Amino acid sequence: MKENIPVYSIDKFKSKPNSYEHFQVEVFDATRHFDVAYPHRHDFFEVLFLTKGSGRHIIDFQEYEIKANSIFFLSPGQIHTVDVSKDIEGFIFLFTSEFYLLNKQNKNKLLELPFFYSLSNETPPIYLEQSEDIRLLTDLFARGSKEITREDVDTPEIISALLDLILLSCNRLYKAPSLPHDTPVAKMLIKRFKQLLEENYQNNFSVADYASSLAVTASHLTDTIKRVTGKTSSDLINEKVILESKRLLIYTAMSATEIADYLGFKDQSYFTRYFRKLTGSTPLDYRRRSGKST
Repeated sequence: MKENIPVYSIDKFKSKPNSYEHFQVEVFDATRHFDVAYPHRHDFFEVLFLTKGSGRHIIDFQEYEIKANSIFFLSPGQIHTVDVSKDIEGFIFLFTSEFYLLNKQNKNKLLELPFFYSLSNETPPIYLEQSEDIRLLTDLFARGSKEITREDVDTPEIISALLDLILLSCNRLYKAPSLPHDTPVAKMLIKRFKQLLEENYQNNFSVADYASSLAVTASHLTDTIKRVTGKTSSDLINEKVILESKRLLIYTAMSATEIADYLGFKDQSYFTRYFRKLTGSTPLDYRRRSGKST
């Protein structure tokens, strides 16, 4: 395959070889440089707090403005690219679900946060306006970036506590789009489904396969998704496959045949029919209109 979209783990972003494996928090500015290509995706979670500067942050084809005191969130699998001014300043916090959930009794706690695995397929940032919120979050991120350099025996525990405070504070400030019948139980089921979908979209799993993994019936899963989002389980599966197809068509040089194979289609012609049915365009026409040469 030709230049598939890179997937990075936290070790790619380590400041030094002996850094911690499951989390990283540090200053983010124009001097910060890692050998990574854009666009890319992660297999971990990211919170990016920019206190100064400007630019744009594109997350899965959604473009968001970068300005002072903005906080961005990324879930595993999302593709993003950043274009920032030379005076950019802030902090970046990277962590795995294993680290966050290590001492949590509620293993769904991460999914309860509205900015991870968003139900609306959009992840808008928080633009901080109140000086007290700016001071609090700046202090929490700064303390984390200093603590990680100490490498004391209790550093992971302190970093975990700071991460909790950051995410809980952001949860209070985040304005997630409201959906009808968006109960906590229904929302959690859909988020767990979307998490499984992110992990298995190449495997051609059926609705029944996903429902079985979630310990519910296929009809219950579809009814819940339909009630909250207005879409069916199959709709969300198709949306994920089409999103991944568009990512590969725009961001890689893979041929339609290679993309079909990567996504588990039996052949390129079936993939082309599937893509055209759901988008109104063939894969190559979509690539051409998007300005990507073949």
